[in-house]
Amino acid sequence: MPEAHTAGDARHVFVYGTLRRGGRNDINRLAPAPRYVGMGEVKGVLYRMDWYPGLTLGGEEAVTVIGEVYEIEPALEAVLDGIEGIVDSATSEYFKREVPIEVQGRLLVCLVYEVNPARVRGRERIGHGDWILFHGA
Repeated sequence: MPEAHTAGDARHVFVYGTLRRGGRNDINRLAPAPRYVGMGEVKGVLYRMDWYPGLTLGGEEAVTVIGEVYEIEPALEAVLDGIEGIVDSATSEYFKREVPIEVQGRLLVCLVYEVNPARVRGRERIGHGDWILFHGA
């Protein structure tokens, strides 16, 4: 059963693109420091948005998308929201989702920054689920 969280508690985030270790926005360089939990995966489609990817969850063309899971504090979540440009609007580039992800035998509810499906029209679809392999660190 997924772990519940309450306001003020540390949360988990699944990072699949530039926030991954060695990426342009490596989460490990941000503050307050996250705690690495392990590797995880979701089903979805990666798109090349520009120098960064976008992920749509699920869908008929879904592949296994790999990423890293970190435990984060609320202050770091706010930093990530800023990086991802989260706004309360249907036109936002990204939406914040909560998705159960298995990590080292535990099911954790993780934040996933999903790209707005309206923003992927005309974007290059990546045929596999590893942004680092596709783009290189």
